[in-house]
Amino acid sequence: MKLSTDRSVLVLIDVQSRLFPAMNGKDQLLTNLVKAVKGFQLLGLPLIVTEQYRKGLGPTLPEISEIITTFNLIEKRAFSCCGDDSFLDELKRIKRKQVIVCGIEAHVCVYQTCRDLLDLRHDVFLLTDAVSSRNVDDKRLTIRILESMGVQLRSVEMALFELIHTSLHPKFKELTSIIK
Repeated sequence: MKLSTDRSVLVLIDVQSRLFPAMNGKDQLLTNLVKAVKGFQLLGLPLIVTEQYRKGLGPTLPEISEIITTFNLIEKRAFSCCGDDSFLDELKRIKRKQVIVCGIEAHVCVYQTCRDLLDLRHDVFLLTDAVSSRNVDDKRLTIRILESMGVQLRSVEMALFELIHTSLHPKFKELTSIIK
């Protein structure tokens, strides 16, 4: 299945200030999340940001929130984003079938969101280098299970280059500067 700019939305799940410091490989994770956000914005693609119980887990990391120009922030209490009507309403409003998922924690909110998006007949793509858990084994297991369920796996760079299809794309040079 091929990614398409007219069908894709990026969902950034729960990259929050009190949860993020406990993530395995957090430095590389942050680098990849920033690349994903900047790349999607460059291509003019929609972004949905969720926060799990902001009072307890804090706001979205400033390194992320400060680079986002336009997004809908959805605070949720269900682990799956799909357990929140605001999230489902936003997906319906933007009319995008391909949902590209990144964020934390892989084995809880990311997993349950991907599973539920599949049930809702979305094409689900997981940015494997832009998800994490406290325990690397939880992340690995989640990726294996989601792949077996039909989630398409991509890295951030792979997804961004797939979205532009060619080096002749008008945003190619700007995109390569984000990736480097």
